[in-house]
Amino acid sequence: MPKVTYIEFDGTERHVELPAGWSLMQGATLNGVDGIEGECGGSCGCATCHVYVDEAFLDKLEPPSETEEEMLECTAAPREANSRLSCQIKADPRIDGIVVRLPETQT
Repeated sequence: MPKVTYIEFDGTERHVELPAGWSLMQGATLNGVDGIEGECGGSCGCATCHVYVDEAFLDKLEPPSETEEEMLECTAAPREANSRLSCQIKADPRIDGIVVRLPETQT
């Protein structure tokens, strides 16, 4: 199972193994990671699962869809070049070891 490291805004690291196909948002919410809300349940409709992806993994991800790009314009925390919505990142072997940082706020 792919491993994900979530780094909360206060620096707390949470290491979670996710079944292939799960989104990083699902992994966070089901494992009590603070800082990801996922109000829309993962349908790319709220931007409350915003994360900053470690630069080493950006090229391993599928590019953001047009809908995700639009939602990233609505994030509460500043959008950066490595901003993604964690509901749109699916766990698979290519991203084993991915590190994501959580913003100070989602709302």
